[in-house]
Amino acid sequence: MAKPTLQDVANAVGVSRSTVSNAYSRPDQLSATLRAKILDAARRLGYPGPDPTARSLRRGFVGAIGVLFTSDLSYAFTDPFAVRFLAGVGQAAERHGTSLLLVPLSGDRDRTRAAVENAAVDGFCVYCVGDEEHVLAAIRDRGLPLVTTAPGAAGPADRFVGIDERAAARSVAAHVAGLGHRRVALLGDTVLPDAPSGPLRLADPRDAPRPTTRDRLAGFADAFAAVGVPWPAITVLNATGNSRAAAAAAVAPALAGDDPPTAVLACSDVLALGVLDAAGPDSGLSVTGFDDVAEAAAAGLTTVRQPAEDKGRLAAALLLEPPADPADGQLLLPTELVVRTSTGPVPRS
Repeated sequence: MAKPTLQDVANAVGVSRSTVSNAYSRPDQLSATLRAKILDAARRLGYPGPDPTARSLRRGFVGAIGVLFTSDLSYAFTDPFAVRFLAGVGQAAERHGTSLLLVPLSGDRDRTRAAVENAAVDGFCVYCVGDEEHVLAAIRDRGLPLVTTAPGAAGPADRFVGIDERAAARSVAAHVAGLGHRRVALLGDTVLPDAPSGPLRLADPRDAPRPTTRDRLAGFADAFAAVGVPWPAITVLNATGNSRAAAAAAVAPALAGDDPPTAVLACSDVLALGVLDAAGPDSGLSVTGFDDVAEAAAAGLTTVRQPAEDKGRLAAALLLEPPADPADGQLLLPTELVVRTSTGPVPRS
């Protein structure tokens, strides 16, 4: 049996197609009695209403913004920083009566481009984008606005909300260097694509493809170079995911070596917490993180605090309330070094 159509409802009530359409999209144009008659006929016939996609095309907007993740969809619900970021996006979306579409990006370029091209959204908020210019290019090809949180990823017409990643990382590394640490390891998530867990050969921080990781490693390097520790003397560790288990596995070989580091600086709090798990409470190892998630305070973790919810809220607001002056679409948020008990002077022995 064919599905009932808008024309079927119009015929049943004895009105035009446009009158039936107005009952759904412009109810103020009809009397309450006529609208009730139309909706009652639609229910009897089993007509579900106008196709929302077609209606969006006619209006010229969808009423949804896309949030791109360069990770599995579950990351949006399990990573503590991502959860807070999305809470901020949600706050802005609620105020504007719009919805969110989460779009995880795969490693396959064709599938990624298809996901971006087929997403029914009015614009994109790009979270944790890596060295994936093809993703941003696909958005721009659609003529849709985008806001990115990754340093250096925004084009001239794009909007950006983020922090000075390199300066923030330099601040926490300078704190560690000031405590006398010179034998240090830096830990990141997927520093190089497909790299195994553990020590990694990275000739220069600029070789890390992800902008956020690249800038944080460079900031760490800046601080240690200032006290005479060159990049080749620093151990770089690769975790195969942003999880405590992945971090513990990555740092274990370095801690078990003949010349273990006295400090480990991680590119996220989740990784830092994994290092603390692996090291144990009495190791004397200094550990730092980045983000200041809720678990950081309970663990006494020295870290860099950045405003996760503000970041998400402002990113969504830039999409939903585009500034008249393009310069106002580039927002740099403050960070703060938070010193806790996970860092201390180099052990004497």
